[in-house]
Amino acid sequence: MFTLPKEIEELKVLVRNFAQNHVKPIVRELDQAPADDFNWKIVREGAKLGLHRLPIPKEYGGLGYGILGTSVAMEELAAVDAGTALIFGATMLGQAPILLSADRELQNRFLPLFSSDEPVLASNAITEPDAGCDLLIPENAKYAMNVLSARKEGNEYVINGVKKYITNARVAKFACVYANLEDYVGAEGLTCFVIPLDTDGVTFNGIADKMGYRSCLGTEIVFNNVRVPAENIVGGEGNGMLISIQQMNMARGTVAAISTGIARGAFELATEWAGERIQGGKKLYEHQFTARKLAEMATKIEASRLLYLKASFEADNSLPAPVFEPAVAKLYADRIAIEVAEEAMSVIGARGYIRDHHLEKYMREALGARIYEGTPEVLALAITDFLYQEDKIEEAVW
Repeated sequence: MFTLPKEIEELKVLVRNFAQNHVKPIVRELDQAPADDFNWKIVREGAKLGLHRLPIPKEYGGLGYGILGTSVAMEELAAVDAGTALIFGATMLGQAPILLSADRELQNRFLPLFSSDEPVLASNAITEPDAGCDLLIPENAKYAMNVLSARKEGNEYVINGVKKYITNARVAKFACVYANLEDYVGAEGLTCFVIPLDTDGVTFNGIADKMGYRSCLGTEIVFNNVRVPAENIVGGEGNGMLISIQQMNMARGTVAAISTGIARGAFELATEWAGERIQGGKKLYEHQFTARKLAEMATKIEASRLLYLKASFEADNSLPAPVFEPAVAKLYADRIAIEVAEEAMSVIGARGYIRDHHLEKYMREALGARIYEGTPEVLALAITDFLYQEDKIEEAVW
């Protein structure tokens, strides 16, 4: 029998209670609010539990749960509202380069911010209007177009360009921002900088009006001659691609947990309905066709959970973080979120199409995680690159 460590089981219960008692009563309000609305009240309630500092070591004021604990917490949040999960998840993604850097000076400057009385959020700024997945695939780096640029001037770097669809940027204290060093082709000089978002020259262009994940904000950030001190570089010049890949390998298990949570939320609505609805003189779940659907949905969710738990455990216990397990977990979880939401709709029928019953929200949000931290195509490349390394095929399938 698979069991989580006691402290993570306790965290799971704590986060589930928060999601059910604080988020669920306002989930429709969060979903239907204007695109630029942000509910700081729910963030403050979550911050009281430390949801914005789960993986930060205790020496810096964090809770020290690692990727495994973080992933379990994300499933519980996403089972109610994926947007709320992403607010905290994106914050931890913004912390990841600093944690990976092993730079004590950077860690001492930025990580203790998250233990203040007022909640602090962070952001991770990779996506751009033109570069797309070329910022995620090392062999494509030279083809990246119009990448945010960094020009060195003395002990500072001057940053110019645009980042797009950046979660939390409008409400974050700082972002880990990826820019290409001047004189390097495409993104071959990609470098990570920690940039406080109140720095002169940083502005924001609107809020993305998304189909799902509406309780978190996606924003365009404009950098106009933004001066960043050299001590804010993470991991040294030109190592941005390496850091980005490492943080993706750490984060993919967590994103798989969000997709698993979305699937679980849709499944719970379907099982509740099938246990109440009478058709042909008996409850819906007693009909063979419905029973088959419910059984397959339950199986997919269970398999997805085990994959993300394994990936998260490996990410906590491997240096560098593994490629294969997180990519497999995310590829599978993202797909079953869509499949389970679709099947749940078929079980509930017309009521599932009505907003009052919340299922259509899960349908919309099931599509979201396929985009961030690696599309299915990017994940396929990561998986097959691993498979075709010498002696890796047998290890992967075993």
